[in-house]
Amino acid sequence: MGDIDFHHIEDHLLARFEQALRSTHQSSVYHAEGDVYTHTMMVVEALQSLPEYQLLDERKRHILMVATLLHDVGKIPTSKFEDGDWHSPHHAPTGSRMVRQLLWKEYGWCGMEIPMQVREAICLLVRYHSFPPHAIDMPDGKLRLHQMASNSLLVPDFTLRMLCILGKADMLGRKCEDREQMLDQIALCEELAKEEGCLDACYPFPSDATRRAFLSGQDVWKDQDLYDDTWGEVVLLSGLPGTGKDTWINRHLPHLPMISLDNIRRERKISPKAEQGLVGNIAREQAKEYLRRREPFVWNATNITTQMRESLVSLFETYHARVRIVYLETNWQTQLERNRSREAVVSQQAIEQMLAKLTLPEAYEARRVEWMNL
Repeated sequence: MGDIDFHHIEDHLLARFEQALRSTHQSSVYHAEGDVYTHTMMVVEALQSLPEYQLLDERKRHILMVATLLHDVGKIPTSKFEDGDWHSPHHAPTGSRMVRQLLWKEYGWCGMEIPMQVREAICLLVRYHSFPPHAIDMPDGKLRLHQMASNSLLVPDFTLRMLCILGKADMLGRKCEDREQMLDQIALCEELAKEEGCLDACYPFPSDATRRAFLSGQDVWKDQDLYDDTWGEVVLLSGLPGTGKDTWINRHLPHLPMISLDNIRRERKISPKAEQGLVGNIAREQAKEYLRRREPFVWNATNITTQMRESLVSLFETYHARVRIVYLETNWQTQLERNRSREAVVSQQAIEQMLAKLTLPEAYEARRVEWMNL
């Protein structure tokens, strides 16, 4: 990323979103400073004054600054006036997807390892920026901290320390009565992450089996080297149309049977625009047949959301399979060209709609999670 002018990008982001952020109102209770742009500028000023921000290396400072500039863009489409005040439900995950789409299409941060990792560090910070003040009060707060921290296995520039720095700046950059209480809770969150051994990286679990069991919410001791009762691996692919999933399978796993939703649609003459419930049911029944026989296989579909993947991973693990999620990505133009050469072309509009919904698989979602560029 050394050839990218972060200062130019930061200035461009300000110009791009300034008017929309100025026009977006906030709760008078939690943001008495006014509109989102005013708040964002206050957060930027607070961030730059924090000693812990100044101690970060240059790349991490730039990543945190871009995340700060974009941390509340999700309020633009989600803000609404209800019950006498402004509310922005789910603005953090919405903003994270908006940021991914922007950095992917306009800056070309896709299809290459380092740009993808930097992009996703920013997206993770935006997605989870509201978490630190509430971690202490959540019944599964420790688990969520470990799940987030595990993403450092995929995104070395994302840490809970950086998330807490953003959370602190976010709180300092607003006017509200509970600001000091929230700052104390962010400090407690940081201390909890430090005690849990995951403030700056994923906890060093003794085995992949232990990590998966712990991060999936099972009641296990995180230092116990658990017995691995899985019989084999099921590979779950994830990625937009035109990414090269079929090519990757033919190159790396040609010996495994494949469940392909595209193939089922072709065989049953079901349009991609039609109701897809039957396609999913057929695919799941095929999967159960392999799982009952304890036969490894590949599930080939887009699987672009966390919910899609969770449902399938749960099914596979019920049969004691070891699940490996492989996310594939390529650059935007190559992707569109590959899609045009497919037998069943997906419209560019449909691909862009999928990109707007895309959430990359996080490290806690399966036994192994890999991101690859083609």
